[in-house]
Amino acid sequence: MSDQSRPMTQRPYESSPSSRQTVIALIIATPILVLFSPILVPAGIVIFLASAGFLFSGVCGMVALTALSWIYNYVAGKHPPGADRLDYARMMIADKAREYGQYVQHKAQEATQGA
Repeated sequence: MSDQSRPMTQRPYESSPSSRQTVIALIIATPILVLFSPILVPAGIVIFLASAGFLFSGVCGMVALTALSWIYNYVAGKHPPGADRLDYARMMIADKAREYGQYVQHKAQEATQGA
């Protein structure tokens, strides 16, 4: 029977190792892994931390570019998503600052009149 007449799902099973081959490979590989584990484990940790650091720095760079793009669009007046919430928050902060300024002026006038 040729390979072309068999379905695609049967072909990988022919080249996969049998149970006996897997056990023999584990018997051979286990002592080697145990002997080299003082080297392999720290090396694996270093490789993991280095790759995680590069990934983190890449994500931080993408976030910075996205933020700068958003700020540019906001300043250019293109109204990016969330700009209305930012404008609302800015107005609320300005209103509160104005209220507190009037409150402080009122208290200062009371203090000078009472003295």
